[in-house]
Amino acid sequence: MDEYNRFVDWDKMDTTVQSQDAKELTCTEFQELKQLARQGYWAKNHSLRAKVYHKLISNIPCRTVTPDANVYRDIVVKIVGKRNSSSLPLPEFVDNSLVPTYCLNAEGIGAVRKIILCIANQFPDISFCPALPSVIALLLHYSRDEAECFEQVCRILACNDPSKRLIDQTFLAFESSCMTFGDLVNKYCQAAHKLMVAVSEDVLEVYSDWQRWLFGELPMVYVARVFDVFLVEGYKVLYRVALALLKFFHKVRAGQPLESDSIQQDIRAFVRDIAKSVTPERLLEKAFAIRLFSRKEIQLLQMANEKALQQKGITVKQKSNPKLVLLLRDYFLTFCIVILRQNVHLAVHAENFKSEIVSVKEMRDIWSWIPERFALCQPLLLFTTLEHGCSLSRFYSHSEGHEPTLLLIKTTTKEVCGAYLSTDWSERRRGGNKLSFFGTGECFVFRLQPEVERYEWVIIKHPELATTGSEPENHASPASSTLSSGSIPSDPSDRLSPFLSARHFNLPSKTASMFMAGSSECIIIGGGDGQALYLDADLNHGRTSHCNTFNNQPLCSEGFQISVLEVWGFRD
Repeated sequence: MDEYNRFVDWDKMDTTVQSQDAKELTCTEFQELKQLARQGYWAKNHSLRAKVYHKLISNIPCRTVTPDANVYRDIVVKIVGKRNSSSLPLPEFVDNSLVPTYCLNAEGIGAVRKIILCIANQFPDISFCPALPSVIALLLHYSRDEAECFEQVCRILACNDPSKRLIDQTFLAFESSCMTFGDLVNKYCQAAHKLMVAVSEDVLEVYSDWQRWLFGELPMVYVARVFDVFLVEGYKVLYRVALALLKFFHKVRAGQPLESDSIQQDIRAFVRDIAKSVTPERLLEKAFAIRLFSRKEIQLLQMANEKALQQKGITVKQKSNPKLVLLLRDYFLTFCIVILRQNVHLAVHAENFKSEIVSVKEMRDIWSWIPERFALCQPLLLFTTLEHGCSLSRFYSHSEGHEPTLLLIKTTTKEVCGAYLSTDWSERRRGGNKLSFFGTGECFVFRLQPEVERYEWVIIKHPELATTGSEPENHASPASSTLSSGSIPSDPSDRLSPFLSARHFNLPSKTASMFMAGSSECIIIGGGDGQALYLDADLNHGRTSHCNTFNNQPLCSEGFQISVLEVWGFRD
């Protein structure tokens, strides 16, 4: 242990890490490493943890030219000189971050600033990295000297594996991670999110603190346990732990008055004093109990938020950025709407809702699926074959001008199915006389009878299709053999949607983006190797099958006769 104690103040360190017998780590398989990291296999022995960190970091794929320990020894005197290390100014990219001391002695505390300045010299492309002081301070506990710590941090920063995100190094990456964390809170911590909205003026400002909770406020024994798993599993672990912190904060503090003037300060204080409420093991247990989006889905969501920021011209931190204020205000309003979407009974009133196809309960089930910004709109009956007749032209005349719409179908055998359609049917005219698809990835299809099943856009569950162009070739039936993909909105950022909205992305050009199409002869919803729904011009007969857009099963009997068809709009 003595070779790794140069920078450690053992009076502050957890004494259990000194008393455990040394162990060896021989496994190399990812799944086994993952389990050992989560179980804290190397957490109780200081020397073993140091050796494991060195091994894991040395295996990180890096740029060909990555600064090493020898570079540090060559440059440190030139950069630092004879100045007192405690007075060294920090580079702007750490954004006045906390420089945690954890369990460092005086030499270690001074070494943090020296290493930061040398990294700034070697990585001129870093423009925003507030987590860096914490990472350096932590790794110094497990380094033989400053040069070794410098080399390990450089390897983390120089990682060139596109699938292995580690530390944000630009304002764009950091800010999009804050927006992504907000999305995840909204999805997985709804009770805590409701509290944030109720007591804070700017909920996104609260969520922008999420990395500070981990790399600044969290005590040494906790952040080291997080880092154990982070080095094995990557960035997703950070989201997990931050969500768990928020869940515990809500559990412990719900119903209590604020201890300070802001919820932001209260969360920081809670994280600093977390040992009063939660052990490190319990924190990680909670974090890994959250059934989070897949790594690919989170990556896609992060890219979407980056793109939204870029299109607003927000790529660098400024003292006052009006574009960022406007974007976050829009984002905040979206969050407020989401809080209320669970109360779908506010939108679908039993006393004034009447459908010949679905009950109030069934309509509320459908309403719980729709995008958040329409959750409190009331259903408005636009068209029904019982009143307006079985005419496709009348279907269009009553539906046009409304966006989105909900299509409900009851067959003569009492099967019930339908579709949520994101775009005004008047868009069909853009294709001229050619039947062409339009719409967005918010469209979905469903069946209610004989059993309930919803089928979303295939890209949501398989985001890799959006970038690889690997969707299968179109083998549609003759009725749709001339179909082409619809136009894409020119500004995907003009309507932010929290979860993988198609408006965030460039849609694939083939069958995975065939949402809705219409002509005087038919209506088609979903395409590629079949159609989710095909309705004839008389709104009398239809057919359903698997299609690539929604990867659905047939929504009812494959060839069916329509008993009743209804179109519903959304009234504010």
